[in-house]
Amino acid sequence: MLLATVFLAGGDWLVPVLWALAGALVFVLWSYVRSSGPARVRVGCAVLKFLGLAALLLCLLEPMWTRERAKPGANVFAVIADNSRSMTLRDEAASGTRGDALRETLLGKHSTWRQTLATSFDVRNYLADSRLRPTETFGELTLDGRASALGDALSQIVTRHRGQPLAGVMLLTDGIAGDLSDPALLEGLPPVYPVVFGSDKAGRDAAIANTSVTLTAFDDAPVTVQADVAVAGFAGEELIARLFPLTPPGEKEAKSVAEESLKVPADAGKVVFRLQFRPEKPGVVFYRLVVGAKAVDARPEATMANNEAIVTVDRGGGPFRILYVAGRPNWEYKFLRRAIEADDQTQLVALIRIAKREPKFEFKGRAGESSNPLFRGFGNQSKEEVERYDKPVMVRLGTENETELAGGFPKIAEDLFRYRAVIVDDVEAEFFSADQMSLLQRFVSERGGGFLMLGGAESFSDGKFARTAIGEMLPVYLDGKAGEPSGELRWGLTREGWLQPWVRLRTSEAEERKRLDAQPHFDVLNRAGGVKPAASLLATVNDGQKDHPSLVTQRFGRGRTGALLVGDLWRSGLGDEQGQKDLGRTWRQILRWLVADVPSLTEVRAEPRADGQSVKIEVRSRTPAYEPVENATVTLKVQRAGATGPDASIELPAEAAVNEPGLYTAEFFPRESGGYRVNASVTSDGGANAGTAETGWSTNMDGAEFRALVPNRALMEEIARRTGGEVVSPERLEALVSKLPERKAPVNETVTEPLWHTPWVFLIALAFFLGEWGLRRRFGLA
Repeated sequence: MLLATVFLAGGDWLVPVLWALAGALVFVLWSYVRSSGPARVRVGCAVLKFLGLAALLLCLLEPMWTRERAKPGANVFAVIADNSRSMTLRDEAASGTRGDALRETLLGKHSTWRQTLATSFDVRNYLADSRLRPTETFGELTLDGRASALGDALSQIVTRHRGQPLAGVMLLTDGIAGDLSDPALLEGLPPVYPVVFGSDKAGRDAAIANTSVTLTAFDDAPVTVQADVAVAGFAGEELIARLFPLTPPGEKEAKSVAEESLKVPADAGKVVFRLQFRPEKPGVVFYRLVVGAKAVDARPEATMANNEAIVTVDRGGGPFRILYVAGRPNWEYKFLRRAIEADDQTQLVALIRIAKREPKFEFKGRAGESSNPLFRGFGNQSKEEVERYDKPVMVRLGTENETELAGGFPKIAEDLFRYRAVIVDDVEAEFFSADQMSLLQRFVSERGGGFLMLGGAESFSDGKFARTAIGEMLPVYLDGKAGEPSGELRWGLTREGWLQPWVRLRTSEAEERKRLDAQPHFDVLNRAGGVKPAASLLATVNDGQKDHPSLVTQRFGRGRTGALLVGDLWRSGLGDEQGQKDLGRTWRQILRWLVADVPSLTEVRAEPRADGQSVKIEVRSRTPAYEPVENATVTLKVQRAGATGPDASIELPAEAAVNEPGLYTAEFFPRESGGYRVNASVTSDGGANAGTAETGWSTNMDGAEFRALVPNRALMEEIARRTGGEVVSPERLEALVSKLPERKAPVNETVTEPLWHTPWVFLIALAFFLGEWGLRRRFGLA
């Protein structure tokens, strides 16, 4: 509100007026001192008569007042109408929808405020949903917008009118905005006057507020979909959540892959569903999540648009290759390989030594013979290819071709970094050269791979790994040793181990304890000096007197390392068929944990923005040595799940980021709800294919629009407070508009008006005289 200034135009009459006021005071006092009657009545009459005379005498000074107001037609005022689908909601006990009330305010009999506003401002009209667009008469108000991007609309208003005198913004909406989670982002706006439509009683509704997907190494259900559902009006009723594979339009819907029912507590505003299932195939898969009342005859909801959501599950490409290195054939490898055969996500490549190298001296009876007699008679081996006495005899299993691991354990990064994890079992430190140990440490810390050492006669301290590059990254100390176990070893989980799904084999604690109690005991344990401070102790073995570490993990650089100190885990599979299944499941879950989150040569990531209107796509490309690929050409192919035809996909380029080498980014703006798949193709500056990758995401515009049905008055009040505006109801809109010209504006004008030449001054003087006359008549004064 602008303040007014009062000044006296007839200042030359000040002295005569003061003399006249003094004379009037003397006259009034003399006349009432002589009269009879109560003293307080005479004083009141005297005061009223003097004030009346003073009001008339002050007119001789010609009092004027000046004030500033918005100059008519010089300031811009924006009027934004919410055109999103949330305005089609009908509130409880309402005769029409919110959109009907909005049309009545803009185009009906209650729209006179628009003419009032136009007399003082240059009014610009806009419609806002997923984008902002101008309109002349609001005749295009169709209320079919897929999203409420009010934050983006307010920001665009400032951008479009930059350099123009923007006095304010009238925002007619229900306050439901998908991109205004932080009102602080709207600093610098002119005063915003939200006009809020809708009732705080939105009626009965179940809305999917948020979904999340968790990939675990749990063998039976590696995927968990969590859905947070906001509920109103469902107290005591049962809700059911179903997960269906997303099928193309026109095809028969597949059966649900997971279901869960929950009873809504009486005072609950939210329920949480957790659906666990195992996808049939790897890669990017889309599912449709549906939530609703379980009873067929349940009362209808306010809207069903927020009862569905598209869920994206990305299990990666696979199979992920793991290098297994052993110093000798053993039972552990047999059961490990048997478990991997049933897993399509992992692939084991083995390098097993079946004979150590012999000393470099000549045996009697071998004069002139340098070849190893183990290979005598197997083909016509040349002198260069023959296996020598002074080299270990290695067997390669599961390799892709004849050259893979032909020279033994990899010696360069390109050969080792092709694997996602390395397992070392029952092999001494002398098996590796110092360079190979350093390379293995780089494999974990820089490449981000997984490393696991298994127990055995020549592992950990017994293999002299202390004070080596491999010993540095293990999660246990190797310098000292705990005491020898005094009896049979029984496996048990620590508190942290119970929280890791990949360590357990049963879904409930009671079933897992029962399994552990029936599990056979172990006899072999590699003793460790202790667990490192940053490591996680997940399992122990008890010898009847104390607990010894048996499974320990930790993060190391970008990767992770683990130590399985029990040397005869294969014993847990003895006894019956269930034990064999449990052992296989144990190995599969350990290996999945080992390869989880290990980066690939080419990675693509899609991250929906907070505004819900765009998706940021990031591509990271690396060489086989895991160095960033620079100056590459990155092409993205985006396709909506189930869409067909020539327009089903779109190609867009990704630009190199300035702050990180090997990173390429692009922005995508989805126009429809659904699941989206993006394929990234990287071409090096030399024209060679540097890699491909795939990922996906889901866009649920209706879910975001109808996540909450109650008008967000708190958000609108916060915006008004930050910008200096005011929240009003549609009924008070006319009164607000009439006062807007008196408020601060970029372009103002000064208005001067006489105070003395107005009917109010004479009415005030007449009121004083009538009051004095009335008192005299009431008390009979002369």
